[in-house]
Amino acid sequence: MKPRFTFHGGVHPPRHKTESNGTPIRDAGLPPQLVVPLNQSIGNPARPCVAVGERVLAHQRIADADGNVSAAVHAPASGRVLAIEERPFAHPSGLPALSIVIEPDGRDDSVDPVPVDWRQADSRTLREQLRDMGVVGLGGAVFPTALKLSDGGLETLVINGAECEPYISCDDRLMRERAADIVLGVGLLAERMQAKETLIGIEDDKPEAIAALTAACAGTGIEVVSVPTRYPGGGAKQLIRVLTGKEVPHGVRSTDFGVQCFNVATAYTVWRALVLGLPVVSRIVTVTGAVARAGNVEARIGTPADWLVGQAGPTPDSRGIIMGGPMMGFTLPAPAAGITKATNCLIARSEALFPPRPPALPCIRCGACSEVCPASLQPMELYWHARSKQFGRAQEYALFDCIECGACSYVCPSQIPLVDYYRYAKDEIWAAERDRKAAELARTRFDFRNYRAARDKEEKAARLAARAAAAAASAPAVAAETAPAPAATLDADKQAAIQAAMARAAARKAAGAGKDPAAPAATPMSDAGKKAAIEAAMARAAARKAAKAAEATPPPSESDAP
Repeated sequence: MKPRFTFHGGVHPPRHKTESNGTPIRDAGLPPQLVVPLNQSIGNPARPCVAVGERVLAHQRIADADGNVSAAVHAPASGRVLAIEERPFAHPSGLPALSIVIEPDGRDDSVDPVPVDWRQADSRTLREQLRDMGVVGLGGAVFPTALKLSDGGLETLVINGAECEPYISCDDRLMRERAADIVLGVGLLAERMQAKETLIGIEDDKPEAIAALTAACAGTGIEVVSVPTRYPGGGAKQLIRVLTGKEVPHGVRSTDFGVQCFNVATAYTVWRALVLGLPVVSRIVTVTGAVARAGNVEARIGTPADWLVGQAGPTPDSRGIIMGGPMMGFTLPAPAAGITKATNCLIARSEALFPPRPPALPCIRCGACSEVCPASLQPMELYWHARSKQFGRAQEYALFDCIECGACSYVCPSQIPLVDYYRYAKDEIWAAERDRKAAELARTRFDFRNYRAARDKEEKAARLAARAAAAAASAPAVAAETAPAPAATLDADKQAAIQAAMARAAARKAAGAGKDPAAPAATPMSDAGKKAAIEAAMARAAARKAAKAAEATPPPSESDAP
């Protein structure tokens, strides 16, 4: 099949691929320390699941995925965990990132692989396996591959082997040497996603890779397509346009057009993760530039970048390391940073290869940048709005359609670093969006706090009202228990007191009569008299008790009256 379509713009910078693509892939070796960053995907960093001092085995999971847009991280070699701390990270910002530092023991003891039956397993099981095996896009975007695995209904599966960036040749050597394994991974993806057609796009400056994959695809229904060499033809949208003629607008997924795109190295790691049960602990890296032995090495994730370049023999005039290609890459702020799954190339830079950029001059509005923009944008307008911090206007000119390929900066006669302004504008917009979301979250929390305080107040008032109602309901019973005795009872007590007083008077009278000398001698008290005296004493005691009770009891209110 010949490509029937093309994309707008593009440039033809010097390729510089022959310096590194002429020798087979070699093992990079084992460095003294592996600094494994936990930022290994475009999403959340992984969460450590090992402790300092613990011995780990090769392929052992040392950090779990944190959410859907994340991927697990595994030990590239057996050894001891020296530290879990922030270390320099391979990023333009130069900010550190949480990393797991491993001291290899040289034994490479490994955990047992965990393959899955990918033909019988459901989609959820396959996605979890890819996430737990740390499979991400190895073309540079490091988007979790599990999220791109659909359940079927795909029109076209596109496999990206273009590798358009100058100096980079890792995919070229991978396709030459491991074509059969790549085709197994591509076939796996095509079968699971039920693709009606599968196309592998390779730029025509890689004839050996085209021949190797064409031979490996024989009889599989997978078609290898040679596409014209033009930068940035390896961009996903640009390759989809060349192979299918479909334009994928910004903010729309390619799957909405029935197309999905994977890098050749990603397809290779998908096959290894599902069929062999092996996680991603290494990748092919091009080491080139100002070195004596340029080539491609299979390096373990976490290998320090400067150690890799040192193994290639840097020349005396080398100054600094570029991660990625010269168009979209960046100079490492910390050369000792451990490589990540996004590290496809390390270039030892020198002034002979990369002379200092001349000072920027005013824009002359020549329009050269718009002619080469693959997204059909107006780079000079984006530049003016970004420079004047009119970020809203920059978004109106489709700022986020920019893929930051650097073609505009490459052709600018005024030497303006246009892409740097676009990245600055995007960062400011993202920062403002994060601040807005943080403010909304704070406002939501404040509103909920007020709601919670009002709710607690209402609940307390309801409890107090319930207690008051219960007390009011029990008041009649308490009043009945403490009510004064009826009038009839009071009259009986009075009669008893009177009778006791009369008995006492009679007793005194009788006693006085007994003391009269003229009176006859007293006779002993009869039983009836004793009984009357006892009853009188008891009546007096009852009277005193009733009097005390009457004094302690308040007078009845009107509501208590019978």
